[in-house]
Amino acid sequence: MILERWGATPEEHASAVVGDDLCPNARIVATRCITIAAPAEDVFPWLRQMGFGRAGWYSYDWIDNLGRKSATSIEQQWQTLETGGVLPGGPADFDAAIVDPPRALVMRLSQKGRASKKVNFVLAYELRDCPEGTRLVTRMRARIDTLGGPIIEKLILAPGDGIMLRRQLLNVAERATSR
Repeated sequence: MILERWGATPEEHASAVVGDDLCPNARIVATRCITIAAPAEDVFPWLRQMGFGRAGWYSYDWIDNLGRKSATSIEQQWQTLETGGVLPGGPADFDAAIVDPPRALVMRLSQKGRASKKVNFVLAYELRDCPEGTRLVTRMRARIDTLGGPIIEKLILAPGDGIMLRRQLLNVAERATSR
């Protein structure tokens, strides 16, 4: 499916991304990338402030932010996320599994502060230097071990996440370069 590799080169899709080890037995692995004409130091703050009730998700706000517009500026009160912190996600939260400014942010779906045994969903953002500025490489890895889990992964999670993440990457790129 095109959304599982949107913007990614074959090399990026095949390469390791920070956080891959957090969902080693994933059935869904999607790598999406975008080149941003800004240094990683200007891109990372946009990622660090993401979250429901924070800066939003920079995607389709009517879906993932209950209609509230995602931030269009860097807000200092949301620049405190560290490894081990919580990213509010709306109906479910994410653990900030890795926060390594300005190179990586990895979030993992959380269930009351711990990883779920039935649903493993990891979303990583890795910022790599490139001649044009920054290459933002994302990797979604997921495995749902419930009745119908593989069907949910293929028919709902993979395409839905692809649509939302594509929009998110485009909006982050626009915000980071307009700063």
